[in-house]
Amino acid sequence: MEYQKINAKVIDSWCQHGWEWGKPISHEVYQDAIDGKWGVYLTPTKIVPQEWFGNLKGKRVLGLASGGGQQIPIFVALGAVCTVLDYSTQQCENERLVANREQYQVEILQEDMTKRLPFEDETFDLIFHPVSNCYVEKVNPIFLECYRVLKKGGILLCGLDIGINYVVNEDETQIVHPLPFNPLQNEIDYANSMKNNDGIQFSHTLQEQIGGQLEAGFRLTHLYEDTNGVGHLHECNIPTFLATRAVKE
Repeated sequence: MEYQKINAKVIDSWCQHGWEWGKPISHEVYQDAIDGKWGVYLTPTKIVPQEWFGNLKGKRVLGLASGGGQQIPIFVALGAVCTVLDYSTQQCENERLVANREQYQVEILQEDMTKRLPFEDETFDLIFHPVSNCYVEKVNPIFLECYRVLKKGGILLCGLDIGINYVVNEDETQIVHPLPFNPLQNEIDYANSMKNNDGIQFSHTLQEQIGGQLEAGFRLTHLYEDTNGVGHLHECNIPTFLATRAVKE
């Protein structure tokens, strides 16, 4: 089975067991967004600055691997015209649940972001892409596709795992694994990933992730660091994620 299909099934199972990033927002949170009180996450703990978005009213927004009914409903409440693309059946269902409950229209596509995106050139004003590249072996094609489907002046917002989580042991107190982490190239790592229901995850360097955005043609405008939110690395205030804002010139 292709690793993308494995990961889609794993994420479905996580959602069914109460995964934090698979819980749809409540009606109250949606209503707060309509009233101008809102916040969304690209990484575990820090709210994305509202100035990174600009005015979303009437803008076309793509949630890339952003299913689950958490961020897209907020953007709809702010007046955006939204599309969400995610390969998890459960995440798409959660997105549909909120849309039906709040009675708004959203385009929901169950697709794999490692393939060519099913959109015309220069379709979107903004792409919201929370942490998900760690489930993809090659990230450069994703940035190229984001550049293609964004309008000139369009904004790409990304949450990025910078790889530290893959070098430490389970209690995050010892370095036990070299980088890169790629279970497709290591039978033991593959077997452990399957046994632990972790999905097939991959470490990526800053060169791949920030360099990949720059090579695609984006101009990086802002970034911030974030931690896991829990665990020893978090307690030591060790950043394990980046959020970036980039613009199509």
